[in-house]
Amino acid sequence: MSGRRTRRTAVTGIGVVAPNGLHADTYWKNVKDGTGVLDRVTREGCEHLPLRVAGEVRGFDATALIEETFLVQTDKFTHFALAAADAALQDAGLSPATWTDAPYSVGVVTAAGSGGGEFGQRELQKLWGKGSRFVGPYQSIAWFYAASTGQISIRKGFKGPCSVVASDEAGGLDAVAHAARAVRRGTDVIVVGAAEAPLAPYSAVCQLGYPELSTEADPSRAYRPFTSAACGFVPAEGGAVLVVEDLDRARRRGTDVRATVAGHCATFTGASRWDRSREGLAQAVRGALDEAGCAPEEIDVVFADALGVPEADRAEALALADALGAHGTRVPVTAPKAGIGRSYCGAPLLDVVAAVQAMEHGLIPPTPGVFDVCHDIDLVTSSARPADLRTALVLSRGLMGSNAALVLRRGDTTAG
Repeated sequence: MSGRRTRRTAVTGIGVVAPNGLHADTYWKNVKDGTGVLDRVTREGCEHLPLRVAGEVRGFDATALIEETFLVQTDKFTHFALAAADAALQDAGLSPATWTDAPYSVGVVTAAGSGGGEFGQRELQKLWGKGSRFVGPYQSIAWFYAASTGQISIRKGFKGPCSVVASDEAGGLDAVAHAARAVRRGTDVIVVGAAEAPLAPYSAVCQLGYPELSTEADPSRAYRPFTSAACGFVPAEGGAVLVVEDLDRARRRGTDVRATVAGHCATFTGASRWDRSREGLAQAVRGALDEAGCAPEEIDVVFADALGVPEADRAEALALADALGAHGTRVPVTAPKAGIGRSYCGAPLLDVVAAVQAMEHGLIPPTPGVFDVCHDIDLVTSSARPADLRTALVLSRGLMGSNAALVLRRGDTTAG
């Protein structure tokens, strides 16, 4: 084992389904422009709820993208994941012929925080309204956290290692780390991501128990992290899927290496204990830097968790100072999710995509709708900031107490 080559993990494909774009290029254009798309919730059955504003995915036609066989078996959150997986595979230049002869070389990892609420609600209404004979057979699997992993692998014929991270928001970053470790252990390719669909009435009611949820009715004021007017977070649909693979393999097949996954660490500090999240998040950052072999001053940009709760925002700002030292107050920080909402496990995946694209384009995207920053951080606002970006730090915290940090390095787009 001592002579075995250390495999590095490259990001070679990206697929996005988000409130501000159904394609990675559209997503990036709106992110770099600071376009906010938060608006009043329009979903039937949610009109009477205190949740007023959300990031809805609009214009997504699942019937045009996914075969009927898979549509009837799955919930909207899996529809998003299937579409994003297709786009990521195409972006990576991987066709069915690539894995037909080696199906065990490709695996799948997804993260989910809530599962298929819309599908589950529909079938439960049939159960109580009409009786058990009217409940479809796919109720047993469509709502399940692992549905997206299972359906992506079945639909594509992937037979490599498959798993699911059932967690809160930070599970999105944990899934990327899990995929990177699978590559290091010998799997050639992992399709990894997270997409959520939490805006069905049943799912929305479940979220009302979160004290951090914003119930502000004005979309321009509903989600303003790192400001004195912060009043909680706004939920969103959507997410992203990546193709990650062995770096040397990617170079041999001549594809662009968009980024490399350098380091990750996760901690746990307890639900809604935002004062304790300072210590936990700082420890996660230190651990991720250590795994990446990265000095604090090498971090060129931070994609913040940005919960939008004053105590939590303060803890995050202090955690950056704790973990990065003086650099923690100077490094540019951004939170694109302020313009689209937090899609739970999908949110950090969308931040990973934005971080990869920011490094590719040399632009730090702004934090939409935020101008009056009240914490000691260099939050990028108003417009994108040009910068030479080689290393990005992505942060995520979950409402149940998970903290995670992920270090990404800029890729070499001249493969060979």
